[in-house]
Amino acid sequence: MTTSTTSLPTRPASPAPAPTPASGPSTAELVRSAVPASFRRLDPRHLVRQPVIFVVWVGSVLATVLAALDPSLFSISLVVWLWLTVLFANLAEAVAEGRGRAQAASLRATRTTTGARRLDADGTETSVPSSELRPGDLVVVEAGQTVPGDGDVVEGVASVDESAITGESAPVIRESGGDRSAVTGGTTVLSDRIVVRIGSAPGESFLDRMIAMVEGADRRRTPNEVALTVLLSALTIIFLMAVVTLQPFAVFSGATQPVLVLVALLVCLIPTTIGALLSAIGIAGMDRLVRRNVLALSGRAVEAAGDVGVLLLDKTGTITYGNRRATDLHAAPGVDPAELAEATRLASLADETPEGRSVVELVDERFPTSAESVPDAVAAGTPVPFTAGTRMSGVDLGARQIRKGAASSCAAWVVEHGGEVPAAVTDAVDAVSARGGTPLVVAEWDAERGCPACCLGVVELTDVVKEGIRARFEALRAMGIRTVMITGDNPRTARHIAEEAGVDDFLAEAKPEDKVALIVAEQQKGALVAMAGDGTNDAPALARADVGVAMNTGTSAAKEAGNMVDLDSDPTKLIEIVEIGKQLLMTRGALTTFSVANDVAKYFALVPAMFAVAFPQLAVLDVLRLGSPESAILSAVVFNALVIVALVPLALRGVRYRPASASALLRRNALVYGVGGLVAPFIGIKVIDLVVSLFPGM
Repeated sequence: MTTSTTSLPTRPASPAPAPTPASGPSTAELVRSAVPASFRRLDPRHLVRQPVIFVVWVGSVLATVLAALDPSLFSISLVVWLWLTVLFANLAEAVAEGRGRAQAASLRATRTTTGARRLDADGTETSVPSSELRPGDLVVVEAGQTVPGDGDVVEGVASVDESAITGESAPVIRESGGDRSAVTGGTTVLSDRIVVRIGSAPGESFLDRMIAMVEGADRRRTPNEVALTVLLSALTIIFLMAVVTLQPFAVFSGATQPVLVLVALLVCLIPTTIGALLSAIGIAGMDRLVRRNVLALSGRAVEAAGDVGVLLLDKTGTITYGNRRATDLHAAPGVDPAELAEATRLASLADETPEGRSVVELVDERFPTSAESVPDAVAAGTPVPFTAGTRMSGVDLGARQIRKGAASSCAAWVVEHGGEVPAAVTDAVDAVSARGGTPLVVAEWDAERGCPACCLGVVELTDVVKEGIRARFEALRAMGIRTVMITGDNPRTARHIAEEAGVDDFLAEAKPEDKVALIVAEQQKGALVAMAGDGTNDAPALARADVGVAMNTGTSAAKEAGNMVDLDSDPTKLIEIVEIGKQLLMTRGALTTFSVANDVAKYFALVPAMFAVAFPQLAVLDVLRLGSPESAILSAVVFNALVIVALVPLALRGVRYRPASASALLRRNALVYGVGGLVAPFIGIKVIDLVVSLFPGM
C-alpha cells in the first residue's frame, strides 16, 4: 500500500501556498462577527433544537412580561441577565461555527467554474463549463490548466499543485492505474497531460462537502449528542416540576415566592451550562481535525475515534519509512570491503528506485573514495536496468559485468557463469532475512579473464522503523488501545518489525479480504476498529471499519469508502485522530460533570437563602450568608450566565488530553470538574452577592 506523496522539482520556484483550513481570524475578530449572529439566533425556531436553552428563552419572555407589569431594579436586572444567558449560549455556538466559516471562506475561493475539455465517444474534444460535467465524463487537462472536477486519472501522469487544498506548495504526482490516481477539482496541473474520469456531480464534489462540513452547515448531531440532549431534557423537566410544585408548599408555609423568582430559580437549576456549550463542543471537535488537515465526513466518526479499541496500521509509510534503506554491507570471504563498495556503487548508479539511491548514499558515507573513478567508468559502460524477470540490475563495463539483485537470482547468475556461491554468503543472506531485512547479493564476472563469476558480498536493506513510533504505541497501550500492524511481508519479517516497533500484534501476507476478516473479528468481540488506507484494495476494509481514514493521494474508491480523509496523506495521523476523538469525549464529559455539579451547588446555595426567613431552621444550611433572598437569586442568575462565557474557550480548545487508563481519566474528571463544579458556585455567587448588595433595593 503506497501512501507517500512524491514531490517533483518541476519548476524553479514552487507555487505559493494558498490559504488552508488551518488559517483563520483572531479570537477578537471571531467574537465581533459572532455577536450579531447571537442576536439572530434568538429566533425560537433555532432555539427549539436546544431544549434547555429554549426553556431559558421561554422563561426570559415570561420574566420580561412580568417585569413590564411591575418594574423594579431587581426585576429589570433579572430580565437582563436571563436574556444574557440565552445570548451567551448563542455566542458559544456562533464562535465555534465562525471558525469553520473562516476556514471555508479560503476553500470557497478556490471553487470556481472553469472550462473543461470533455472527450466525446468519438474521441473529439468539446469545450464545456465545469458545471455541466457529469459522473463518468472524460476530460483532458494539460499543464497550466485547472482540474474541473473530482475524479481519477485514467491516462497519463502529471505533477499537480494541490496547495489550495492541502497547503503544501510542493507538487505531487498523479498517475493512472495506481493508488495515486485521484485528483481534486480546483487543483492545477503543472506538467504533462492527463485524462480524468469525473466522479462527482456539480455541488457534490469533495471540496463542496469539505466546505459544508467545516462551516457546520452539514453537521448533524451525533448519537452521543442526541442521547445527552435527551438526558438534559429529562433533567429540565424534573427541575421544572420541582419548581412548579414548590409554590404550593411556599404558599402553605406563608413564604409565597414571586413567579419571576421561580423563573430565575428554574434557570439556575436546569443544566444551562452544558446545554449552552454542547453544540460548540461538537463543532470545535471537528474543527480541531480540520486544523490538522483531516476532513471528517461525519460527526459519528469523530466520536467513534474516541472509543477506538483496536488500531490497524499499515507497515510501510506508517510504522516504517516509505522505502527500504541500505544499512550495511557484508563482504564475502577474501573480498576487500572497498572492492565490494565500488562494485555495489557501480551496480546501483543506474538504479533510480529509492532503494537504489539509498545504496549509493550508504557507500558514499562509508567509502568516500569509491566515487573517484566511477564517473568515467559509468560513461564507458552500459547500464542494465532492473526487470521483474531478472530481478537484478547492474552495469556492463566492456567484458566486466556487475550485477546486484535478489539472492536467488544473483546466485543463479553466478552458477550460470561457472561460479559457486560461498557458504558464507548464503549464511549472510539467511542472517539478514532472520533480522527482518532484505538481502541483495552483488556479483561480478569478467569474460576476458576467463575466470568464473563470483559473489562479492551482500547488501542489507532494512525497513527502518520511524523514530518515536514505539513511544506512541506505548501511549496507545496506556489508553487501552491494541495496535495491529498489517503488511504483505512474510511472517518472519513481519514479526521482526512488529517487535522492533512495539505493536501488539501483526497480520502478515495480508490480502484485502484478510483485512476485512480481521476487522469483523475484532468488532464481534465488541471493539471499535480504526484503520487507514489509500488504495482501491483498501476500500472494503475502510468501509467496514468504525473509523476509516482515507489518504487524499489515494483512489476515489478509498475516499468514498472512508468516513475521514487526510489531506496530508500521512497514515501516522491516525494516532492523532484517536487522540482528538478522546479529547472530544473528555471535554463533553468534563463539562457535563461540571454543569451538573454546578446545579447541585446552586440548589444548596439558593433554597436556604430563599426560605430562611419563613423557616429559621434552614439558616444552618445558609453557609454563604447571602445578603437577601433577592440578592441571592440575582447573584445566582449572574453567575449562571458568566460561567458560560468563562467556559467557551475550554469548550473550543478542549480539555487537555493525557494518555491514561479510563479509570485514571474518570478519577481526574471527577476530582477536577466534579469537585470544582461544586466549589465554584459557592465562591462565585458569594462574590457577586457582595457586589449586588451594594445597590439599594437588592
